[in-house]
Amino acid sequence: MSDERSDQAVSERVLTVPNVLSALRLVGVPVFLWAIVTEQDVLALVLLAASGITDWLDGAIARRYGLVSRLGQLLDPVADRLYIASTLLGLAWRGIVPWWLVAVLVAREAFMAVVVLIAKRHGWLGLPVHFAGKAATFNLLYAFPLLLLADGDGTAARIAEPIAWGFVWWGVALYWLSGVLYALQLRRLLARDRVVSA
Repeated sequence: MSDERSDQAVSERVLTVPNVLSALRLVGVPVFLWAIVTEQDVLALVLLAASGITDWLDGAIARRYGLVSRLGQLLDPVADRLYIASTLLGLAWRGIVPWWLVAVLVAREAFMAVVVLIAKRHGWLGLPVHFAGKAATFNLLYAFPLLLLADGDGTAARIAEPIAWGFVWWGVALYWLSGVLYALQLRRLLARDRVVSA
């Protein structure tokens, strides 16, 4: 999280390549959810792979060509969260992952909602994506297709299962770590403001 009240090279542009990629990811969420619930696993895997690629691509393009925008800062994490939520719910519905894993990740989202609310009440309007959060998303978005693959029979499924759960545990740990880092950064900003206003 950074101090959004300071000068930052963030544009108000809407129609940019990174924003289009993020919007396409959002459009793919309901299609993906339908695919995973109806056990159209090939389509679900393709959509997850496309989501992971475009997630990396939109950020890389935005940073490389100075196309970071407020809309992009909103769309990118929303698309990430929707893919993670829809995948978790779909996998839990099919019994591939336990419901307690869903609860652990939902609890992190609730924790972050409180952090964001406090930040907004003190004038910080956004939470730019933290590296640990991006790493968590990376791990989870790799874990999910592997979990789908592990749900089958044969050698590929047996190989995929431990790798998938490795990505899951790293993803969960980093997801919570990023939340704690945001909270600590917010606390430092609030402490600095109290010193300045004293």
